[in-house]
Amino acid sequence: MAKKVTKQIKLQIPAGKATPAPPVGTVLGPAGINLQEFCTKYNDATRDKMGDILPVEITVYEDRSFDFVIKTPPAAFLIKKYAKIKSGSTKGSKDIVGTLSKDQIKEIAEIKLPDLNCYTVEEAIKIVEGTALNMGVKVED
Repeated sequence: MAKKVTKQIKLQIPAGKATPAPPVGTVLGPAGINLQEFCTKYNDATRDKMGDILPVEITVYEDRSFDFVIKTPPAAFLIKKYAKIKSGSTKGSKDIVGTLSKDQIKEIAEIKLPDLNCYTVEEAIKIVEGTALNMGVKVED
């Protein structure tokens, strides 16, 4: 018989740096799961992606056991990383704060493809270009 799900929790945690301290502890503590066990498993699973911020979906079951699924880094995080900027524009596409090449956009789209609502890399490229434009990052040919 399948376990009964009591909670679904979504967090964004730096890869390999989960600790029982806030914000992880304050969100997962009330769910009743073993914080140290979660942190150890998450850090081991994300050690190769150090420095990236990774969304994680945690499913908590009635017997206080849990499963988690690690997603790809947010598109905005990848765009800032590739464009080597600290933050996006406050005025959107009216204020250009950085540039990316078509190849860099394609690379980001290929990374994000499993988590995007599309089937082809070309569709993913359009989504990533739109996000970049809204962040004030220009896409050059």
